[in-house]
Formats: sequence, C-alpha cells, structure tokens
Amino acid sequence: MPCSDPTVPIIQCEMANIDTPCDPLATREPAPANPQRRTFLAQAGAGAAVLAAGALLNPTRAKAAATPSPAPTQSPANGRFWPNDTRLVVSISMQFEAGGQPLKGTDSPFPKVDLPDSVPADLATTAWFAYGYREGIPRMLDLWDRHGVKVTCHMIGDAAKRNPALAREIVARGHEASGHGPHWSSQFAMSRNEERTFLRQASSMLQDVTGQPVTGYNCNWLRRGPNTLSLLQELGYVYHIDDVSRDEPFIEKVNGKDFVVVPYTLRNNDIVLIEGRNYSPSQFLEQVKLEFDQLYAEAGSRRRMMSISAHDRISGTPQMVRVWDEFLRYANSHPGVAFMRKDAIAQYTLKSPLSLRETETI
Repeated sequence: MPCSDPTVPIIQCEMANIDTPCDPLATREPAPANPQRRTFLAQAGAGAAVLAAGALLNPTRAKAAATPSPAPTQSPANGRFWPNDTRLVVSISMQFEAGGQPLKGTDSPFPKVDLPDSVPADLATTAWFAYGYREGIPRMLDLWDRHGVKVTCHMIGDAAKRNPALAREIVARGHEASGHGPHWSSQFAMSRNEERTFLRQASSMLQDVTGQPVTGYNCNWLRRGPNTLSLLQELGYVYHIDDVSRDEPFIEKVNGKDFVVVPYTLRNNDIVLIEGRNYSPSQFLEQVKLEFDQLYAEAGSRRRMMSISAHDRISGTPQMVRVWDEFLRYANSHPGVAFMRKDAIAQYTLKSPLSLRETETI
C-alpha cells in the first residue's frame, strides 16, 4: 500500500525483500546489496585568527558561544527516529553552479591571474565550469537514476537561466530545486532591503525555469549575514543548510517561528577535499565510508543524518562518479538506509516530536 506521508522514503524491507512505495519527494529504489578550494583554506586560517581576537575583546560573548548545547535526550517511539524502518538518512547536495559564476576572479584549479580590463572573461576558468553542465550533471543524473536516489540540487539562478532545459530535467527526474542565490555575490555585506531582493530573485528565477516552488536555501560558501535567517523566514523559505554544527536536522526559532536547519558538510565535500586538499578519489571514498560507518553505528540510539556534497564540475567527472557509485552501493548494502531530499527532511523535522530544538540560534 502506498504511504500517505510525503516525507517517508522508500526503504528496502530486508526480511520480506520487498519495497514500501511512497511519494517521489523522498524516495529511492533499492540498489543491489554488496555490489574555494585553496582560497577557502586560507580564509579558514584567517577566520580562526579573527575569532581569537574577538574572544579577547569580548570575553563574555566568547564564553557564551563556547557553552555547548545540552546533550540530546531523544526517546524514539518504538525505536524509530525516522519514518518506517529507516535507521540512517543520507542527504545529498548537488550544486548546479556552472554557468552562474562570475566571468573573472572565480576560484578554480588554475593559477590566479589579474586579467586586464581589455579581457572580459577568464576563458580557462569558464571552460572548467562549463564541464559541469556539459558533462557533470548529465552523468550524475544517470548515476542517481541507477540507484533510485533523489537529491537536493542547489541552483544558482543565472546557471538555471543559462541552461533551462537541464534545470527542468533535474526536477523532472524527481530532484529538488533549492535556492543558491541569483548569482554569486557577497550576500553577507548587503543591506536588509538589498538582501530581500536578492533572496526573492533566488526563488523566483528557479520557479520560473523549473516550475517547482523553492523552500530551501544555501548561501555562497555558507556566508550568511545578520538578516539572512529573518529574511528567509519572512519570504516563506522553510529551511537552510548554511550550518555545520550538528549531524542531524534541527529547529531554531526565527522571527518567533520554527525554522529548520538541514546541516551541510565540509568534511564530505568534493570541493573542499578534491580541489582544496588535492585528495585522490580513493581518499575521498575512504573518508565518506568512515563517516557513514560511525553515523550508522550511532543511529541506533539517536537521530542521525549524513550530509554529502557533489559539485557539478568535480563530482561529475568519470573517476568521481565511479567513487559515488561505489559509495551508494556500500550505503545501500546496509539495512535501513534511506536517501531523502532536504525539503522532505525539513517537513519531517517540523512534524516529528523527537526533533531537536536548539535554544541558541546561530
């Protein structure tokens, strides 16, 4: 019998060897069992120095920020933290950024150069990004289909507008279109009115192209401003992902209302590991398997979610798709693993009495 709750994923019934079908928002078919970058790293070091200086200038605030949240006291009904018999949820982000990047000054594997005004675009970097919509996303869409996995695709508005057929195909194959800004910009530095317009455009551009309402948001490099959450709540967004503070979705109060955080990841992120740290694909695979194993073990006693990220021009390469294929087979060889879109995760989090509610809003 089909399930009535659209947030319930398809999971494999291990004992009966059958599937429990449900809504395509959060489903997967069972796979066969057992079968930027350098700039960011430099900024991370600088950010640590800024935080240390802030602690000296404002020790009271620093002490409050260092106070950990209370340990979770989840008590699952009948031993379940997720729908049906799901033990661990895996949340995949697929970034559709190719075609939406600035023409010059964008991070890439190429050495940084200061192009003169007479050169309108960095053509080497432009070609590197173009791989994402020419080869990367089509290859990843076929991969997700082979495993029955549905993902959340964070789309830059300009990227979707430049390649509307590809954006529509992503949604037609059952994936979520999530906001990622109309273009890359320093959103954190905008005035409240400027950012409101920016966020409205992020939603309207995607909906105009794909026809799908947009309920989630991801800032460029997670860099939110002081007004971002308030504006997202005001404009009807349901969740954001610009937070790496937990391994499960949770609820914060924004404008006095519930707002969901579906945490992102830097640990399981191709742009950080492959481009930023020059990991080999095999090293990436080993790291995400270790992450999966630990979260799967913890998931017996609390709600756990594994977040993992795939950028169009990086994870869409042949070698990385092989790695993703191996990881999906590995994950699906474990009973009770489900892949859910972030909009479905957010809706389930809002409904579930076991959802963690943070008293601190970051």
